Amino acid sequence: MLESLSVPKRRVAAQFVLPGGSSRKVAVFLAEAVPGREGGERLSDLLNGSGPRFIPAHDAETDAMTFVHRENLALARVAAEHEPNVVDPFNLPTEHEVELRLVDGQALHGIIAYVLPEAHSRLTDYLNSAPPFFPLLEEGGQHVVLVNKHHVAYVETLRR
Repeated sequence: MLESLSVPKRRVAAQFVLPGGSSRKVAVFLAEAVPGREGGERLSDLLNGSGPRFIPAHDAETDAMTFVHRENLALARVAAEHEPNVVDPFNLPTEHEVELRLVDGQALHGIIAYVLPEAHSRLTDYLNSAPPFFPLLEEGGQHVVLVNKHHVAYVETLRR
C-alpha cells in the first residue's frame, strides 16, 4: 500500500562543491515528473525550490547517504543532458561568455544564457533577478554548473 504513495525517482550523478573547493561525487534523486513541464525534475528545481534545506544524496566514494545543506553549497555540477536550458522558444536568449570568481577564489568560465524583457535584459538585471542557483554552461557544453550566487564575488564578461 505505501509503495503506491511513493513518487518515482531517478538517480542523477552530480558533483557538489563546497566553499574552499572540496568536492564530492554524489547521486541525487529527482522526480520522474513535475507538474506543468515535460522532462521531469532538474537539479536546479531541487536547489531553487522551497522544499527541505537538506538535500539527500548518495556519496559515490563512501557509499553512504549524506544530507547536504543546499545554502552552503558553492556550486553543483551536472551533465548538460540532465539540466536542459528551459527558455522561451519564441525569443532568442541573451548570452554572455563570462569568468565567474567565487569568494573563496575558485574561477569558472562559461556562458550565461537567459531571456528577459528587452528593457531589463542586461546581465546585471539577470544576476539580480536570478534564483539562488543560476546555470552556467561550462566551456565545451558538456556540463552545467549551478552556481550559488551567495558565493559569487564577481562576474566578468569576456569578449567573444
